[in-house]
Amino acid sequence: MMLTTADKRVAFRKLHESGCFIIPNPFDVGSAKALQHLGFKALASTSAGFAWTMGKPDNRVTVDDVCNHLTAICSAVDIPVNADFEDGFAHEPDKVGANVARAVKTGVAGLSIEDYTGDAAKPLFDRALAVERIKAARKAIDADSSGVLLTGRCEAFLRGVKDMNLVIDRLTAYAEAGADCLYAPGISTREEISAVVKAVHPRPVNLLVGAAGSLTEIGALGVRRISIGGSLARMAWAGFMKASKEMAEKGTFSEFANGYPGGELNKMFQ
Repeated sequence: MMLTTADKRVAFRKLHESGCFIIPNPFDVGSAKALQHLGFKALASTSAGFAWTMGKPDNRVTVDDVCNHLTAICSAVDIPVNADFEDGFAHEPDKVGANVARAVKTGVAGLSIEDYTGDAAKPLFDRALAVERIKAARKAIDADSSGVLLTGRCEAFLRGVKDMNLVIDRLTAYAEAGADCLYAPGISTREEISAVVKAVHPRPVNLLVGAAGSLTEIGALGVRRISIGGSLARMAWAGFMKASKEMAEKGTFSEFANGYPGGELNKMFQ
């Protein structure tokens, strides 16, 4: 029996109450179903992974594209889905709120709003505006008592602003503005992670992980949720590009021997 959207939202909040869990990032319906099959308790969309499936670079898809994508994934799996909702696809708080209201209707159990402007010369929204954007997202989520979990993201480290004081100041402000979970992609040292966890306690922290660390080690630092961004999408593209380059450059097909068995995929999707 498929869980209702309300059930998924309750389950998602419960996951954030204790322990540490991995929330992997599928990039389409098939990869979402595969991750559910492997036993993961929740999923998160990836802006980059999804954009690449559309032949676009990250941060170049539309709110319509993303809402259609989220609707498809949420209806395909029986576990909660968190949306990478980028910058809310708007700068002004009221427009962020309107877009968040659309995202809530897709069936997501959570969504994140980041403070990246899209402008490399001035990568972060002014603090006051960034806080108002989180407040607008919170208001939109609460308008129909949806129970969607809001994650506030500070993009400073990803955008070359490596200032821990700024990150902690913003994350604590986002928590006060209504963010349920806090996230600063790009932090990586034990000291940085521990400082963020301590600063926003008791609210949960999401950590973006590349290739280092383990669930046990990261959980011991007080992190509640581990996401991986576009890493699974990059792994899928790695196999695709390696085999395709072999054909294009050598006219040979040996990489196909490393493919995942088609029969196993058919069984998984039955």
